[in-house]
Amino acid sequence: MTLYPPNQLKRLLAERMPALGYWLSTNSLMVTEIAAGAGWDWLLLDMEHALHDVESVERHVLAASHAGTSTELAVRIPSVDPVLVKRLLDAGVRSFMFPYVQTVEEARLAVASTRYPPAGIRGFSGSTRANHYGKDKSYLETYADNICVIIQIETPQAVANIPAFGAIDGVDAMLIGPNDLAANLGHLGDNRHPEVMATIEAAGRAMIATGKAAGFLFFDERAPLLIDQGFTLAAVAGDIHMLSTTMAAQLKTPALRSACRSSRR
Repeated sequence: MTLYPPNQLKRLLAERMPALGYWLSTNSLMVTEIAAGAGWDWLLLDMEHALHDVESVERHVLAASHAGTSTELAVRIPSVDPVLVKRLLDAGVRSFMFPYVQTVEEARLAVASTRYPPAGIRGFSGSTRANHYGKDKSYLETYADNICVIIQIETPQAVANIPAFGAIDGVDAMLIGPNDLAANLGHLGDNRHPEVMATIEAAGRAMIATGKAAGFLFFDERAPLLIDQGFTLAAVAGDIHMLSTTMAAQLKTPALRSACRSSRR
């Protein structure tokens, strides 16, 4: 007996197939459930810049699973924190994004935190949601097949270490954080700067050359261009961005504005 279907995100990345993702930052269970049922390949629940604790993440895991689809819920944790990873694994999370990974040691620790000894340092519990409270007798032999580890590339040092990251067994993908990378290149708030975009494209080529999946986070016209270049872990939309842009666009609808002007005369 297993609680979850196979990790479709991990399989898409291994097959170098595009995986379209939706970024969740509002801490709304309703939004998570709707997004999980909308057809996205993966969702990203953000613990780094949104207000989440282990208990709220657990609720989102259940909300996503309630949609009854193969959409994978990944969690971006605030840092490389093996204790937090252990608790989230037990709660049923299988896919993790580790931000601001700069060194090989940090990348290896990220992987080790998701594996039991001797492959890693994950603490053991025989009765958790992850193993269906002890009912999944195959869990210890098969769990690693469904663990997905994504590390974020956000500094020039991390870009330089891409070949070394790619040699680490257990790293499934590397995703560029464009805003932090821009800041660390001296272009705070300007991820469209030519140096930033050139660095992103060069980093993508380096990732692809390692055999690992290359990822990005852009909610604009650059997304399809990067997919055409071989990026496959594609975060292309998000709840806050969609709400704010749709609200503003709706207010600017010509028919509505014309009707309001007529009624106010």
